[in-house]
Amino acid sequence: MTHQDLGHLYRAHLSTIKARADRALEKGGFDHLLVASGVEKFEFLDDRPYPFKPNAHFKAWLPLTRHPSCWIAYTPGRKPVLVYFQPDDYWHVPPAAPEGVWVDEFDVRVISDPAEARQHLPTTGKCAILGEADAALPGFEPNNPKAVIDYLHFHRAWKTAYELDRMRAAQRRAVPGHLAARAAFQAGASEARIHAAYLAATGHTDLDAPYNSIVGLNQHGATLHYQYKDAQAPGRNRSLLIDAGAEVDGYASDITRTWGDGDEHFAALVNAVDNEQLALCDKVRAGTDYRDLHLECHLRLGGVLRTLGIVDMDPGQMLATGLTSTFFPHGLGHPIGLQVHDVAGFTDEDGKVIPRPDGHPFLRMTRTLEPGMVVTIEPGLYFIPTLLSKLKARPEGKAVNWDKVEQLLPWGGVRIEDEVHCTDGAPENLTRDAFAAA
Repeated sequence: MTHQDLGHLYRAHLSTIKARADRALEKGGFDHLLVASGVEKFEFLDDRPYPFKPNAHFKAWLPLTRHPSCWIAYTPGRKPVLVYFQPDDYWHVPPAAPEGVWVDEFDVRVISDPAEARQHLPTTGKCAILGEADAALPGFEPNNPKAVIDYLHFHRAWKTAYELDRMRAAQRRAVPGHLAARAAFQAGASEARIHAAYLAATGHTDLDAPYNSIVGLNQHGATLHYQYKDAQAPGRNRSLLIDAGAEVDGYASDITRTWGDGDEHFAALVNAVDNEQLALCDKVRAGTDYRDLHLECHLRLGGVLRTLGIVDMDPGQMLATGLTSTFFPHGLGHPIGLQVHDVAGFTDEDGKVIPRPDGHPFLRMTRTLEPGMVVTIEPGLYFIPTLLSKLKARPEGKAVNWDKVEQLLPWGGVRIEDEVHCTDGAPENLTRDAFAAA
């Protein structure tokens, strides 16, 4: 895509952001919208900063992800003001002069001291101020009005053409990392070295990746949010579950792949989950209630458990008794965009909760799919000792082939995750397209 094409997409995107802000301010009874990028935070009793992560509401307006102490001031009908913090600093590299496809769309005011931002913010009228409490300036304390926040969050589910372009780019950035991780796994590398290979291939560091990558070998793949990366390789690399993403201009990708060592039983499990995952991706269509898709996922995974001889029970009965939740204890997926787990997955325009199905407390998306939405589809089957022990004590445990479970325990589990764009017709699988292109 050319710089000119990206600029055209961005300007259309900004028009949408302004229109949403106009309506949100009207609903809340405010005259101005102020958005703080956030401030740099430091470790307790130390001068070491944590990695800076900007306010997602700030990123929605323009692609500045390394810029603390900046502000956007928007009044409907006027050009938005960007207060751009550029300190005179010789300890650290300050932000470069403002540049990019967004520059001409803002009235840019450069400041060298965060306190100077007050001079460029509205002095009259009622302000909706979005940000964390520590971003406050005297007279400009974030109030995060519920009516404004709820409206903006709800409408963020629909991606603009610019956002979709950036999200496709984030997929393309992540895929080489997954391929490098697979090669490192097959070469017998440790989790730490697999992670290093992923970062090198994506051009990320631990500090600027969109989330802490999950790199689990063997049984570690059974911990849903496994947070460590062992430096010592196990005696045998049976399986790798890697959940890792990348970021482009503030937009995240979130991809999970599972690889095995050739064991036929685990390979059959991976292939079966992959087939069901693709079938579920194809059902990301306008008018589909995501809750129904989640429950269908349980039925499909129950079918896998029965076909592979792990559980001898009808899938509908597995779902009704909660047995499938032992092997698949999380939700089918979530919205994604400016945040990995993007907001408003289960609320309406006024912030009212759209309930999850009974017995499924971890589902992050309960809305009806519409064109423009992007969601993850990430079914999984895991052998989690603490959940299995509880199932063994229940009457339903008699339907489980515990010898088969013990056989698969050393491989941990399987999860496969793609990002899928709901369109007016067939869904667009952003992840599979990126793998195909690679």
